[in-house]
Amino acid sequence: MSESHCERPSAVYQESEGGLNELVQKEPEAVCHLKRAVQSGREWHLALLEAISMWTIPEEEVHGRHYIYLVKGEAFDWLILAERLCTELDDLVPMEEKERLLFQGRLPGSITTAEFQELIGHNKHRAFLNYWYGVVVEEALQLSVEEEVRKQHLSRGFADSEDLMEEAFMRIYNDTRSNLAKEFLKSKSDPRRRTLTLTEMKEFTYQLFKRRLKLWDPARVASDTRKGLERLDKLRACDTSVTT
Repeated sequence: MSESHCERPSAVYQESEGGLNELVQKEPEAVCHLKRAVQSGREWHLALLEAISMWTIPEEEVHGRHYIYLVKGEAFDWLILAERLCTELDDLVPMEEKERLLFQGRLPGSITTAEFQELIGHNKHRAFLNYWYGVVVEEALQLSVEEEVRKQHLSRGFADSEDLMEEAFMRIYNDTRSNLAKEFLKSKSDPRRRTLTLTEMKEFTYQLFKRRLKLWDPARVASDTRKGLERLDKLRACDTSVTT
C-alpha cells in the first residue's frame, strides 16, 4: 500500500467501475508504520509496540470481527490490539513468536517494564495498568477468595457447591455474583439475557473492580489487591498462558 494511504482511519466514497459509489476504508497510520518498519528490518515486536503507541481507535470492525480495545473507556486491552495488528503482518512474523504473544502474552526477547512503557507511550501504559489491575488482577482475586471459601467449607465437612462463588463475591463486593450480573445486564438494556460475552465479562470485572474501590477503605483495598497479585504470581509460576 502506498504511503499516501497511511492516514487516520476515515471512510471515503469512490466511484467503482460499475458507476456505483462504494465505501473505502483508508488504512490507519499505525498499520502503515507497522508494515513499513517490519519490511525495513525493524524487529517486529518493537514495531508492533510503536504501532500500538500510534493507535487512536477505541474499537472497530475488521473482516467481520468487532474489536474493542478500551474496556469501559478506561482499561486498555493491549493484547486484543496486538492480535488485530498481527493480522496485517501475514508471513512477516514467525508463527511461533506470534502465538506465544497472543496466547501467552510473551514478547520475543526481553523488554523491561520501562521500555514497554516508553514504546507504547505514557497514556497507553496508564490505561494498560487500569486493565491489568481492573481485569487481570481482579479475576485472580476472585479466584483466590473462592478458593478460600471452598477450603473453609471442605474443612467443615460441607460438600463442594457452585454457591461458593456467590459467597466469594459477597466477601469481596458485598453482594452476590448473580445480583451484580443482573444489574450489569440491566445497564446493557438486556436484563433477560443470562450469559455474557467475553468482552462483557471484561467490562463486568472492571466494573466490579471500581465497585470494590468505592466500597472499602484504602487498607482493605490494598490488602485484597495484594491477594490477587499473589494468586496471579502462583498462576504464572505454573501456567505460561497468564498475560504479562
